[in-house]
Amino acid sequence: MQALFLKTIKDAVKLWYIPLFVGILFLVVSIIAFISPVSSFLALAILFSLSLLFSGLSEIIFSIANKEQLDNWGWTLAFGIFTFVVGVLLLISPSISMAALAFYIGFVILFRSIAAFSFALDIKKYGSSNWGWLLAFGILGTLFSFVLLWNPILAGLSAVILISLSFLFSGLFSIYFSFQLRKLHKVAKELSSGLRERFEELEKDIQKEWSE
Repeated sequence: MQALFLKTIKDAVKLWYIPLFVGILFLVVSIIAFISPVSSFLALAILFSLSLLFSGLSEIIFSIANKEQLDNWGWTLAFGIFTFVVGVLLLISPSISMAALAFYIGFVILFRSIAAFSFALDIKKYGSSNWGWLLAFGILGTLFSFVLLWNPILAGLSAVILISLSFLFSGLFSIYFSFQLRKLHKVAKELSSGLRERFEELEKDIQKEWSE
């Protein structure tokens, strides 16, 4: 398997700001839900649905744009498609019960949080000291998603708060991850052409050693 860092050195990560956009979107949604947890359930359900719909579509675009740069682009594509599909399902069923909404969102956050572990370990491979934060956000997202899945039949206010917390930690992960991608993007842009050629030669040598 090619190292993610070597791929990124050759070609800068494209659209690194999409995870930032998704993270901000999730944070805004969580804040709105925290501020108005007793507002119309229909309005909150539509808000959650639209956020999943647009974030899923954005992540699909990001993953396809970076399939040559990122080893884990398949994870991004998978949870982008999953998030988008759930967003569509919730949007066409706005009268869905709170229990069903919590169950759907619990699965989305769980899937995204598991993928977060993979992203955190990839960041660790570069020697980044910030990978622990990504792992922590993934763990917190997993914990809240388990609560939603194990106890989908919750009082309305409790369910909204748990869903909001799940969106909060998922959003924080996406924002922090985007900053790490931005660093890789800047490194690739600043490297000289000669240094790029040396990395390509090193990559060929590594492939040769692995194939023997």
